Amino acid sequence: MTVLVLDDEVQPEYRYLGPEIDRIAGDSEYRVALEGPDVDDPTQYDGIIISGSTASVYDTDNEVFDRQQRLVRECIDASVPLLGICFGHQLVNYALGGEVREDRRRATFVEMTVTGDDPVLSGVEPIVPVLHSDLVTELGRDLRTIATTDYSEHFCTRHETEPVWTVQYHPEFTERVEGNPSDWSRGGHDFSECTAAKTIENFVEICQNGR
Repeated sequence: MTVLVLDDEVQPEYRYLGPEIDRIAGDSEYRVALEGPDVDDPTQYDGIIISGSTASVYDTDNEVFDRQQRLVRECIDASVPLLGICFGHQLVNYALGGEVREDRRRATFVEMTVTGDDPVLSGVEPIVPVLHSDLVTELGRDLRTIATTDYSEHFCTRHETEPVWTVQYHPEFTERVEGNPSDWSRGGHDFSECTAAKTIENFVEICQNGR
C-alpha cells in the first residue's frame, strides 16, 4: 500500500510541512512536485495527498500546477483517493471550476464547524491550525462543503461521488514544526486541543481499505 505525498511548496526553505505529511502518513512516497517526475498514472498509487504551498492557484502560470489540475481530474475519473491540504484544497476546487480569492494571512488555531459525518474528519476536534492567505469562495464542480469557519464558507470539501477530500487547515502542523513560520501564534488555544493529524490517518485508512 503506497500513498504518494506531493509537496507543492515552491520555496525550498519552506519545505518543512510536506515531510510532516509523509511522516504521519507512514507507508508513503514523498515527492517534491517541482522536481518531478510528473504522475503519469495515478492508479499506481492507493492514494495521493497534495500539500500546501506559498504559491496561489490564481496567479501562477507554473506548468507543474497546470498538470496537477489534470491529475485531480484523472484521480476523479479513476476513483483514486485524493486529499488536498491548504493549497491542495484550493487546487482541487480550482481544477473543478471553483473560485479562489486572496483573503488575509492567518497563522494560528481556528475553530471549524463540521456540517455532517465524514470519515476523513472522524475524531478531528474543532480546533485546527491554519497557515493561509487564500480562500475557496466558490465550490468546484461536484464538491460539497463538509466544514466551515466564521470566515470561510467552504473550509473543507469532498466530492459527491468519488473519494476526494480537501481541507483548508494543516493536519500536519504540529509542535515539531511550529517554530518555522515566524508569524505563527497559538492564540487562545493549544496543541492539546488539536487532533488534526487524525485527518491524514483517516485518509490513509480509507486508502488501505481499497477504493
